[in-house]
Amino acid sequence: MTSIQPFEPQSYRVIVFAREGPDVLLISREAGLRLPEVTVPLGERITENLCLGMKKKWGQEVVCLFELDSKASKDLENPVRYEVAEHWRVLGKLVAPAHWVSVRDLSQSSFADVSDHRAIEKSLAQCGAWAAEDAMGPFARLGWFKDLCGWVQQEVAARGFQLNGNFRQLNASPSFSLIQFETDGPAVWFKAVGEPNQHEFPITVLLARLFPRRLPQVLAIQPASNGWLAAEFEGIELSDAKDLRPWQTAAKELATIQIESIAKTAQLLETGVRDVRTARLLTVIDPFLSRVDNLMATQVKVPPPVLTPSDLNLLRESIADALGCIEECDFPNALGHLDPNPGNILVASNQCAFLDWAEAYVGHPFYTFEYLLEHFRRARNTDEALQQQLTDAYVEKWKQVLSPVVIAESLAVAPLLAAFVYAVALTRDSQRLQDPKTGAYLRSLARRMSREANQIVERRLQCRT
Repeated sequence: MTSIQPFEPQSYRVIVFAREGPDVLLISREAGLRLPEVTVPLGERITENLCLGMKKKWGQEVVCLFELDSKASKDLENPVRYEVAEHWRVLGKLVAPAHWVSVRDLSQSSFADVSDHRAIEKSLAQCGAWAAEDAMGPFARLGWFKDLCGWVQQEVAARGFQLNGNFRQLNASPSFSLIQFETDGPAVWFKAVGEPNQHEFPITVLLARLFPRRLPQVLAIQPASNGWLAAEFEGIELSDAKDLRPWQTAAKELATIQIESIAKTAQLLETGVRDVRTARLLTVIDPFLSRVDNLMATQVKVPPPVLTPSDLNLLRESIADALGCIEECDFPNALGHLDPNPGNILVASNQCAFLDWAEAYVGHPFYTFEYLLEHFRRARNTDEALQQQLTDAYVEKWKQVLSPVVIAESLAVAPLLAAFVYAVALTRDSQRLQDPKTGAYLRSLARRMSREANQIVERRLQCRT
């Protein structure tokens, strides 16, 4: 699923089907019929902007279903992007003129671009042409949103609220969905996940039950779609925090949920969280560094430096030593997160809610704090004094459980091992590894690990002198 457009603005032609029959929304031009078109700004959510664009320019509220395969375009070098959507309602006067045309009345000659006709035919086949059994997934079928609204209304009514008709759709694909529904009280969120993130469903349901103060309350579940309805947590995104205090709150709450999870790791592993316990990591050092060695051989430009086989052997020893240190410390395994993105951490006063648990793991908890600290450096401040204050807020909770020596030893090796764990997780996605950018990123992570390993050696030498 792609929710963020990372490079340059993209223009989408939107295939909007009517709710009541085989009609499609089209624009008449002298050269022929055309589909409505919306441009998604750089770096913003695709689905949300397509919905906003259809409202502002065309006066239509739509529900996005999925992006059509670009092979529908006749220009394979510069394919046209198509988004398939279902009409929901008219919102005021049309800014740009458009009208409904029966699909049965259309042919290639009707269009200014014949690719549009091909795309409409293909999208009808993929969303089942109103036949649920032919759909690619639960959210490709025309009519699913009406069914979902009925279910959400039933759940919120049981709690004394009513939907007010307004919603925000943030993500859309045949098997993924993220929608905020407004009510006459607090808002609610529906989220559903498909492959490769189906495990996020049982993980989230379990975590919400085990740690109700640190996740949004799950109100109801929809197992058939791997979906759940959650109450909105009112707070600011950590990424929007203007000072250190919200970050400190997040660090303290992270430590708290991790400490509470120590006795529950067996349950967590059963739900499908990643296993990054020390014993597991020791088995993947050699395969990982062998892959890195192959990637280094493909590097064309120098600098940056290429790590030699000798460098990688030293790195192998450093990773094994660091893992040995963790094992000797007898630090308890706990819940962790490989991607604690500040945009998925909500902070309110002295409370915090953590979202999006697809990258949950069981292993050393300090890896997660290292990732959070890295986000802090990038987003807010490189001031070492502020970083230390954030670290102190996190460590304060752990001092109630472990000795200062064990904590200090773990903090010393955490930067190296956190980078290693993150890099190993990337290598699990075979499709992503085909992208040269992923290879370049893995080489960069290996160089960082090498630097972290050298710093550990230097610190130990300084302690001996």
